[in-house]
Amino acid sequence: MLFESRNLKYSHPGQQSLTFPDITLHPGESMLVLGKSGSGKTTLLNLLAGLLKPETGEVRLAEQNLAAMKGQKLDLFRGKEIGIVFQKPHLLAALNVKENLQMAHFFGKKKGQNIEQLLEELGLGKKAKSSVLTLSEGEAQRVSIARALANSPKLILADEPTSSLDDENTEKVIKLLKTQAAKIGAALIIVTHDHRVKAHVPNFVEVKAL
Repeated sequence: MLFESRNLKYSHPGQQSLTFPDITLHPGESMLVLGKSGSGKTTLLNLLAGLLKPETGEVRLAEQNLAAMKGQKLDLFRGKEIGIVFQKPHLLAALNVKENLQMAHFFGKKKGQNIEQLLEELGLGKKAKSSVLTLSEGEAQRVSIARALANSPKLILADEPTSSLDDENTEKVIKLLKTQAAKIGAALIIVTHDHRVKAHVPNFVEVKAL
């Protein structure tokens, strides 16, 4: 067992408590977290990433309980072992493509993957020294994925990675995530309301607001 979340509950101030389905994944396995807007999908992603502390339950990655970690120890563990693909790429405009990936190595204090090789695999080899401001939407999303993969994390979390992509690029991004997760033996969790993704990742749980 590489990743497991159990009995997770969380409530935002003044709101009803959210209860989340349990998740269990082995190395290289993929799962979708489906749900409508406002159902709590992003809250669940933040719990799985250790960005929020659950009221009850636990999140375990590589036998480490994220809910029991604090401060710098948690930040370092997240930097090394969790790769997050955000809905918007959030790339650093002052840095070129390669430098954006090098920042992941810096914050994770980990050598990680060979950046040039990773960019080549993602079809971005010729963009290594390009300004991120010159990238198309699809290219920026792939750089965001490359950054999440740079440290060979044990868990990849992708938040609505296809929401602004057409069908062709949606298929490419999902295949890319699955292939790379399998290659490095990571667990992959994709949080989405995009039902097109179900054709590529049949394993799913559903989050429903009460």
